[in-house]
Amino acid sequence: MDYRVENKYLVTDADIAVLRPRLAAVMKQDIHQDGDCYNIRSAYFDDIKDSCMDENEDGVDHRNKYRIRIYDPKGDFIRLEIKEKTKGLTRKYSCKLTREEADAVMDGSVPLTFDDRKPLNLMKLQMRAAKMQPKAIIEYERTAFVHPVGNVRITFDRNIMASKFCGEFFDDRVSGMVPVLPAGLHVLEVKYDEFLPDFIAKQLETGILRQTAFSKYYLGRLAIKGEFPTDR
Repeated sequence: MDYRVENKYLVTDADIAVLRPRLAAVMKQDIHQDGDCYNIRSAYFDDIKDSCMDENEDGVDHRNKYRIRIYDPKGDFIRLEIKEKTKGLTRKYSCKLTREEADAVMDGSVPLTFDDRKPLNLMKLQMRAAKMQPKAIIEYERTAFVHPVGNVRITFDRNIMASKFCGEFFDDRVSGMVPVLPAGLHVLEVKYDEFLPDFIAKQLETGILRQTAFSKYYLGRLAIKGEFPTDR
């Protein structure tokens, strides 16, 4: 897979009210979105040393994040993803899991056998060598727009919450959810391949958008501990 540009911005409810109709005029709603938004829940993994947390805090140039993502706790669509970031660009490896496989990964009982699913094979090796295990659940509401030119995907991620109770990943509701951002503050993500078309870029011009190196996992872990960066 090719690397993609992924820029993130902190936005308010007022910003979304301005930007959403602009984007809807030139882009299509994601085909998987039914209505105003859809829900995303991810279990993020880290090793025994919390290396992913430390690398994010230190701004390490090349780093990976491991997660299992679902959209419906009772659904059968379960995906293991490895998100790689290097030199400001990102790419994602993913594969589908059965519920039984996901349960085994979550509780650390997955057997050390391999198939043609590279993300799962890498996860198994990390679990064995570095004691990789789930550390946080991150959940939020996403509104997504797409356009084929530039393979552009723009999303608004609202009401981002975090919990340490990873054993409840497939429950209807997860206990101990805490907000990752102050009320009324959300995240805009702009993703594309080689270029962002001018007619889309113009719709994003407000004069007040502030780009940020926002990590849902990193800030979610801080929020769970009651710690918050002062520059958010």
